[in-house]
Amino acid sequence: MPATCDFVTLHTGQKMPLVGLGTWKSDRGQVREAVKHALSVGYRHIDCAAAYGNEAEIGEAFQECVGPSKVIKREDLFVTSKLWNTKHHPEDVEPALRKTLGDMKLDYLDLYLMHWPHAFERGDNPFPKNPDNTMRYDYIDYKETWKAMEKLVEKGLVKAIGLSNFNSRQIDDVLSVATVKPAVLQVECHPYLAQNELIAHCQKRGLVVTAYSPLGSPDRMWKHPDEPVLLEEPGVQKIAEKYSKSPAQIVLRWQVQRKVVVIPKSVTPARIQQNLQVFDFSLTEEEMSHIGNLNKNWRYIVPMITVDGKLVARDAGHPHYPFNDPY
Repeated sequence: MPATCDFVTLHTGQKMPLVGLGTWKSDRGQVREAVKHALSVGYRHIDCAAAYGNEAEIGEAFQECVGPSKVIKREDLFVTSKLWNTKHHPEDVEPALRKTLGDMKLDYLDLYLMHWPHAFERGDNPFPKNPDNTMRYDYIDYKETWKAMEKLVEKGLVKAIGLSNFNSRQIDDVLSVATVKPAVLQVECHPYLAQNELIAHCQKRGLVVTAYSPLGSPDRMWKHPDEPVLLEEPGVQKIAEKYSKSPAQIVLRWQVQRKVVVIPKSVTPARIQQNLQVFDFSLTEEEMSHIGNLNKNWRYIVPMITVDGKLVARDAGHPHYPFNDPY
């Protein structure tokens, strides 16, 4: 692996690069080129999910760039995907994974995550809704889903399994039944949502944490016009000037320096490259704590829907909804 890709070691012994390319909200038509560019500049970790609707196109990029006769060998690449909420029933888990593998033209995944702890109604519509726009749920226990995911490891279809958007209580609940332990927790994490307690909880239990939306998700749909912008924080800008780096690079460096994996999403070649260039400098302890102290417990990624003209958290009423707990 090139020196650009520093990594953490999972409890399985796998090396997981600390910077990966995120592919959520990367449109069809753009994501293939983004992945190809990322691979060409040294990325060896791509984060995907069935729900993003673009795995087949990512598969085209892999087919072009990865393989025995190509520059990048499959074993040099770390690929993550995620099981969607409509596929939590044990008998749906392996078919869902096999569809992902087929779309991405891969024989195995390095990491397969349960995307959310709560389930939607089974079927092929990823967002099953009632006439009033609320979601149609299923109430299967995520521990049953977990046991089905463990079988994928036994079959050699995935090398590691993990969780996404689970809270500390739910992680412990999974650990209480797991014969294959979760290797990774992927959650929203950036200086405004530093997740210090959750990270400590995970590290104590041998889980690596991956931060999604590590730059504060500036392109999300439900932004308030007057909220502060993470990358415009004066303290972050000042540190960026000192190191001749961008504010984004400073925020990414803060995470990788505390051994949190980051998966910034971009389809812009210059930014894709820049997001990887965070291993040629270190922040001081003061700078690390300055950035850590920006924490506001500010969660950006809460799926919202409009019901009776009001914007509400879509899944907050589900018994397995993760964000009703403090962490």
